Amino acid sequence: MAKRILVVEDNDLNRKLFCDVLRANGYVVEPVADGEGAIPAAKNFIPNLVIMDIQLPHVSGLDVIAAMKRDATLAHVPVLAVTAYAGKGDEERIRDAGAQGYLAKPVSIQPFMAAVRKLLGEAA
Repeated sequence: MAKRILVVEDNDLNRKLFCDVLRANGYVVEPVADGEGAIPAAKNFIPNLVIMDIQLPHVSGLDVIAAMKRDATLAHVPVLAVTAYAGKGDEERIRDAGAQGYLAKPVSIQPFMAAVRKLLGEAA
């Protein structure tokens, strides 16, 4: 059965790119455009992985990750943070919030897919 990936990204082009690449690699994908919709979508979709932008309107990706980790049904789901925040200490702060993976934008397809496969426990 295909793995399920929730993509939380407010930028339309980035969201479409991530979803298209993931679908082309055989994954079932659910796109979400903002942090407010992320938790309800995750509870409904039950993903194997969440791709999370950090700089989102209304609710930050860090807050969404923290909320996921407090939720019994979502706490086990790995999170790959993909963000333009690439300053000193940002990766540590994002990982402290509960993200298992971190990629700085702009993202290249090969490192993106390698990170996805690693977090899903698949061979690279």
